[in-house]
Amino acid sequence: MELDLNRLCSKEALLAEMEMMNSFGTRLTGAKGQTDFVRYLRKRIEDLGLMTYSDLYAFDRWEAKRWALNIHHADGDEQIEVTSPWPYSGETGPLGITSEIIEVSDKRLGYLPARGKIALVTVSDLGAIPSNIAFNQRRAFPADVSIPAFYKGPVATSFVNIPFLGVAKAAGVKGVICIWKGMSREMVRGQYLPFILDYQGIPALWVCEEDGEKLKQAAKAKEEVTLTLEASREKNAHSESFYTVLEGKRRDEAIIINTHTDGVNCVEENGPIAMLALLEYLKGLELERTLIFVFVTGHFRLPAFKQNDIQATSKWLKNHRDLWDGKSGHIKAVAGVSLEHFGCTEWKDVDGVYTQTNPIDIEIVYTGNKAVDDIYYRALEGRTKVRTVTLRGHNILHFGEGQPLFNVGIPQIALVTAPDYLTAAADDHQMSRFDIDLMYEQVQTFLKVVLLLDETPTEAIGKPEPYTFVWGALGKRN
Repeated sequence: MELDLNRLCSKEALLAEMEMMNSFGTRLTGAKGQTDFVRYLRKRIEDLGLMTYSDLYAFDRWEAKRWALNIHHADGDEQIEVTSPWPYSGETGPLGITSEIIEVSDKRLGYLPARGKIALVTVSDLGAIPSNIAFNQRRAFPADVSIPAFYKGPVATSFVNIPFLGVAKAAGVKGVICIWKGMSREMVRGQYLPFILDYQGIPALWVCEEDGEKLKQAAKAKEEVTLTLEASREKNAHSESFYTVLEGKRRDEAIIINTHTDGVNCVEENGPIAMLALLEYLKGLELERTLIFVFVTGHFRLPAFKQNDIQATSKWLKNHRDLWDGKSGHIKAVAGVSLEHFGCTEWKDVDGVYTQTNPIDIEIVYTGNKAVDDIYYRALEGRTKVRTVTLRGHNILHFGEGQPLFNVGIPQIALVTAPDYLTAAADDHQMSRFDIDLMYEQVQTFLKVVLLLDETPTEAIGKPEPYTFVWGALGKRN
């Protein structure tokens, strides 16, 4: 599959789009940054002569505005760096909450000793949970690339080792301080985690392990701390999903290409920028099938947007069955392509120092069956920067916005690279860890994926294979 690079935007144009996205700032669900970004995307698409179709949603929105943490020693106060506030935890007044700090031994059920006080809990980096509980590898390129035997880092840790803030609130705790253990300050700074829970009703802050030790000493000395977390709460805030259509010769079959528009940095989420590049290339071509490009909201407010699923695209699918389910004259989606997290370099803690460990983070790609897996590897041909692993959905787990497509029976190819800085806000939007050359090659790969899927007969694409269970394979073809 040869691409006409004269039709594809230049690398410089792609970078300019990335910089434009960054100019909107942090794009949390329903925030001004996301609203402005969506408005920009729609105008870019409409300037191509295409129609856009929107779904407007209302939800209760929370956003942290100011946070601080101070230990009150006998000889003066010590300010502690808050690496990030806990999203949708709770809030204090401008003066914060001042109370004795109590170290809690069990972050899930052990909050009663901290009743009326501020609880201090430790959240340890994952290390003993094998990756093959969550992943089942099909194959890789180069062949020796593999999902690590133990998947660690702040995202996985916050999802698995979640402190039970609801129990703390029920126990009468005033606030909670969570310590990242086993991860450097630089790795955990700015992490917007966890983002999978509803409003908790109790203020909570994250600190690094080094400062956590200072807080533990304060707890032993029965010292007081002041926890401040001011936040805005908005009832019936608005956010928007939208889609556009490139019509093909076959109006009864479609390929869905999707991503989300909310995010906290340049890779989470730059899928919309890749989709703009695809739209510019594909517009005007003679396509076999209709292509539906879907830009969803809610990835960073999943409790309000998911529909019988764990990803926000499920809400769009529920509202637009006529565009994918093939029933009663509806369009049948024969394949899906989900695009998330382009241009990621790999950064890990090495002897306690956060450093680049590979110029390419492993490109995690879910493939719905062996036929589309083969299509993906065909599309990789010619890449100079590549380090990829394809996976099956395993133990009901399938990370990223490709899962809703898979769950309704659409065979998908879904990129969802997961660097440790994926959910970390930063002044430079994580551009120092982003590689535009890598993104440009990845955009070409997924452009080939769409073109190959479009020319492949429906029966050859086939249906998605079901989830596998128990122990997945790592480091070999399955």
